[in-house]
Amino acid sequence: MLYEEFEDFWQVAQKRHVIFFYTGYFSQHVVAAISETIRARLDTAGAAGPTRRRIFSAFVEMSQNIMHYSSESLTPDAERDQQMRRGSFCIGSRDDNFFLLSANPVHTDRVESIRTRLEPLRTMTVEEIKLAYKKALREAAPEDSKGAGLGFLTMAREASEPLEFEFVPAPNKPDTTIFCIKAII
Repeated sequence: MLYEEFEDFWQVAQKRHVIFFYTGYFSQHVVAAISETIRARLDTAGAAGPTRRRIFSAFVEMSQNIMHYSSESLTPDAERDQQMRRGSFCIGSRDDNFFLLSANPVHTDRVESIRTRLEPLRTMTVEEIKLAYKKALREAAPEDSKGAGLGFLTMAREASEPLEFEFVPAPNKPDTTIFCIKAII
């Protein structure tokens, strides 16, 4: 029975061309270990140097997003340096591209703020995204940002298609929403 459960999961992962999948708590140490594994997997998948750089850039931003904004934490919110927050991350391949997908719980009252920052990126050209990135570098970080406020711009800049995202109500948690984001590289 246990093997059948594992085999079912493995078959789905193979069918969807999953290269790497992790769900659990993210910390700087976990991200470093995942980075090593992703590097090895991308080498065996034959990803070119510039593609690997773009994948790593987007991976780092997705990981930072989970560590800064996931509403499920093993560490106090005030502890900024050693955050351990729950989320999921996946890399796979589709046709000649790679996809990166992450998901994490967020407080429902943050959904509109996140949507407001992401929605304009869906219609911007690559040049407009680069200009917005340069402008954001010169400005102060948004008030609700725990980083420099460049994460979504970085993901959009690295992606070869507009970012996809959605918000799904968390089962049995009315104040929590699951935030999912996908980048094609």
